[in-house]
Amino acid sequence: MAQQRPTDAAAAAPTMRDVAARAGVSAMTVSRVLKDDPRVTEATRRRVLSAVDALGYRRNETARRLRVGGSGMIGLLVTNLSNPFYSRLALGVQEVAYAHGLRVLLGNTAEQADRERGLVEDLAASQVDGMIVVPASGIHRHLTPAALRGMPLVLASRPPAGLEADCVLVDDFGGAEAATGRLIEDGHRRIGFLGNPPALYTGAERFRGYWAAHEEAGLEPDERHIRRGLSDVATAERAAVALLSEPDAPTALFCTNNRLTHGAIRAVRTLGAPVSLAGFDDFDLADVLGLPLTIASYDADEIGRRAGQMLVDRINAGPDSPPPVRRSVVPIEVIRYGTDRT
Repeated sequence: MAQQRPTDAAAAAPTMRDVAARAGVSAMTVSRVLKDDPRVTEATRRRVLSAVDALGYRRNETARRLRVGGSGMIGLLVTNLSNPFYSRLALGVQEVAYAHGLRVLLGNTAEQADRERGLVEDLAASQVDGMIVVPASGIHRHLTPAALRGMPLVLASRPPAGLEADCVLVDDFGGAEAATGRLIEDGHRRIGFLGNPPALYTGAERFRGYWAAHEEAGLEPDERHIRRGLSDVATAERAAVALLSEPDAPTALFCTNNRLTHGAIRAVRTLGAPVSLAGFDDFDLADVLGLPLTIASYDADEIGRRAGQMLVDRINAGPDSPPPVRRSVVPIEVIRYGTDRT
C-alpha cells in the first residue's frame, strides 16, 4: 500500500523550532515562555509571543502530554448530580479544563463512600492527570498521596480529613450565621432547623452557624425544633410538617441546603402556615414563590473554577516542585425574597 503523503496544511504547520528561529532564541526558551516560566525576561517573552502570533503557531497539547506521560484528562467526582449545585460546580471545572486543553471525566457517588472509593480507583487506573473530589464521607484514606500514587488531588465543598490536600470551600458557618441572624432581626424567636447529616462537614458547620446566631442575640434554640440527618426533599417535607403541626410550632425554619428548603416550601404550602424560611443555596424561581425567603447564596461555578485552576497548577508544577497546599473559601451573599426588607 502506498504511503499517504501529509496534507499541505500539515506540512506547512509551524513548529516550535520555527518560532525559535524567528525569535532568535532556542526551542527550550520558546517552551519556557509558553509555560509562563518566570525566569524568562520580559523582552524575550514579547519577542517569542510576537513570533508565535506571526507564524500562527499552536502547540499540540495532546502530543505534549503523551510525551510526559499524561492523558489530557482529569476526573471529577460529585455526590449528587441531580442537585443543581453540582451541575454548576462541574461547569466551572469544565470551563478551566477546556481553557487548558483538558477533558473531564465525571462520576456520581450518590453520597456513598464505597462507590466513591471504587470510582477513585477507576480514575487512578485510567491514569487521569489529576482529580477533583467532593467527598462523600469524612474517611479519606483512599485519597492519600500513597493511595493515589502521587496523583494531583483537589477537594471541593468539603475539606480533607487525615491528609493534606488543596480544597475549595464555601463559608458554611458564616452563611448559616448570617441567614439565621436575619430571621432573628425580623423578630423570630422560635426558629426550627432542618439539617443534613451532622457527620457531613457542611451539615456540622451550618448547624454551628445557626446556633452561633442565636448565641449572638442572647438566645438559645429549642432542641425540640431541631431535625438533623435529613437527606432529600421528601424527608425535609415530613420533618417540616411535623414541626409546624406542633402546638408551639416554629415561626421560621432554617434549612441547610436547597433540597431541604424545597421540602420546607412544600410543607408550608400544604399547611398554609405563615412561616418564614431561610436556607443555603439559591435556586431557580425562588424570587416568584411569594414566600418570605432568606437565602445564603454563593457562586457554585466559582467553586469549580477555583478547584479546576488549583488542579491545573498542581499538574503543571509536576511532582518535583509541588506548590504549597492551598485552601480557598468562596464568600456568601444573603439574598431576601418575598419581603420588602433588604
